[in-house]
Amino acid sequence: MTDGTLDWIRVADISEIPEGRVKTVTARTTFLCLSHFDGQWAAMDNHCPHQGGPLGEGTIERGIDDKCWIRCPWHGWDFDPLTGAPPGGHEDTGQATYPVELRDGQVFVGLTPEPPHTRTVTDAMTETLVNWGVKRVFGMVGHSNLGLADAIRRQTLTGDMAYIGIRHEGAAAFAASAYGKLTGKPAACLAIAGPGATNLLTGLWDAKVDRAPVLALTGQVQTQVFGPGAFQDIDLKSAFDAVTRFSQPVLSTSNHAELATLAVKTALIERDVAHLIFPDDVQTQPSDAPAGTPAGRIGAPVVKPGDSDVAAVLDLIAAAKRPLIIMGHGAWDAKDPIIALAEILGAPVVTTFKGKGLIPDSHPNAAGVLGRSGTPIASWFMNECDLQIVLGASFSNHTGVDRGKPTIQVDFERMQLGKFHPVTLPVWAEIGAFCDAIAPAVRRHPEAADQITDVADRWRMWRAEKQTRLTEEGTNGVHSAAIFEALSRVAPADALIAVDVGNNAYSFGRYFETKGQHVMMSGYLGSIGFALPAAMGAWSATQDFDYLRGRKVISISGDGGLGQYAMELTTLVKYGMDVTHVLLHNDELGKISKEQRAGEWPVWETSLVNPSFAAFARLCGAHGAKVTTGADVEAALIEALAIDGPALVEIMTDAELV
Repeated sequence: MTDGTLDWIRVADISEIPEGRVKTVTARTTFLCLSHFDGQWAAMDNHCPHQGGPLGEGTIERGIDDKCWIRCPWHGWDFDPLTGAPPGGHEDTGQATYPVELRDGQVFVGLTPEPPHTRTVTDAMTETLVNWGVKRVFGMVGHSNLGLADAIRRQTLTGDMAYIGIRHEGAAAFAASAYGKLTGKPAACLAIAGPGATNLLTGLWDAKVDRAPVLALTGQVQTQVFGPGAFQDIDLKSAFDAVTRFSQPVLSTSNHAELATLAVKTALIERDVAHLIFPDDVQTQPSDAPAGTPAGRIGAPVVKPGDSDVAAVLDLIAAAKRPLIIMGHGAWDAKDPIIALAEILGAPVVTTFKGKGLIPDSHPNAAGVLGRSGTPIASWFMNECDLQIVLGASFSNHTGVDRGKPTIQVDFERMQLGKFHPVTLPVWAEIGAFCDAIAPAVRRHPEAADQITDVADRWRMWRAEKQTRLTEEGTNGVHSAAIFEALSRVAPADALIAVDVGNNAYSFGRYFETKGQHVMMSGYLGSIGFALPAAMGAWSATQDFDYLRGRKVISISGDGGLGQYAMELTTLVKYGMDVTHVLLHNDELGKISKEQRAGEWPVWETSLVNPSFAAFARLCGAHGAKVTTGADVEAALIEALAIDGPALVEIMTDAELV
């Protein structure tokens, strides 16, 4: 409320501060030391002029003349509660004081009206990010990014941005990476200088190698102390050079809106990491520069195949009796035309592990996942095919694509074509444009095999094998096949699923049958700990994009992975994130133990000491349930998925039953 020349702001209830006590309170953005003594109330600036000590955490002391003084808790400086003046012997400037009134059991402090906000460099830059469609920031506010954080805060007040405050900067980068993988749009991750910035690097590498657009926004020390070794001063440009496609400091003389434009444009076009470094003193400098926009700065990403390539593709397909389509993660945007093409050809479709979910396993043409995390169905069709049509896959050593088979490879990135070895026909094109070009003219071999019947037969064989494996469960924990058989039944068909690395991922790839879910993982980096932060990113995307709204988010990890970012459960609770985490708990880094045995090494230092994660989830304010037998898995999953908020299902598993 305004009274004359002052704004009167409620700061506390009278009952909150007993006689003879002080407390830190906030009026707008001003921190005050509120005191109650001898029946009087007083308010002064909370920051001691010595070294900024919080006076509201101090005490009221009486001098030998029975006069009351507020004593700083850090170094014992005293101030008169009513005047702010010191008793003498140190700085004589004293403290600013503010009028106090008691109204209906509440304490009000009078402040002069706030002056109009002066637009800053970071205001101009965050406005530019908004214009380019950046909707979400994950991060941690700290002393070297406060000006930038305030500019982000202003965008959240207008509803143009949303912010998630995380517990570790690594989680912010993983969340932004998953957001980019899911939506194709960049989110930002915010950190302070020094260790806050370097904590981002693992998640940024995950984004880079999986080609996800991400913005990294890091604070930095003031420009006048660059170089000589000031507190938290490291060369961030050099530290981020290898992981970024664009990395630039924001200086006083920079074209600030253009820097922000180039950062977002680079992240979008190159599907890579862009980085802006904000020195502390530059963040709040005034700016009247107009914000940048994407108008006239970006073109449509369509690359059509050449006519000669189309003709060669059609000839190869027409000559093949058992063509096989292999979809990688790069085919996400074109999955519907690929499936339509497969139906025309009567060809099985297998996916790489990163591409799991591109085609529902219930589809008649679907033949599962290829490679180490895959099914014998996919391996069988790989062995029997006489032509591989590889769409958006990389031929990495984990993919399992046969290098000796006749191969058509299609990718919009020319460097990916024949990257590891020559292929029969490399085709430079957007995959959707490729399908559009060949589908109307494609011809099947007159003696083409009935592969769709083969697909159904192979699925029957594999499902019978999975049922046999369920009988292996003993007393050491639940079989992973039982977990993913149950999850296959109860997970919503449109769920967004984030998967960690380790045995849990291998089992997910092998046993979980997709119905149209979108799967995210740390693909080429293979970073443990990815799943829970990635689920935070996926949930945020459901809030930012209408086409994702209402979709359930599920994350899956082992106990090694959850242990990396377990405190982010409190972040899920803080923001009410509708995320269900499925935890395979075996007190072991089980995948590493298996690798040690396979390499004839002794199993060493792979055991883990864990709490009850279900109990931990409940302590954090989430739902937590613990399961010890396969028969109870489905009911626990159903209960957790029904909760509109964070939930964790801890399943005690047998590390040998993968």
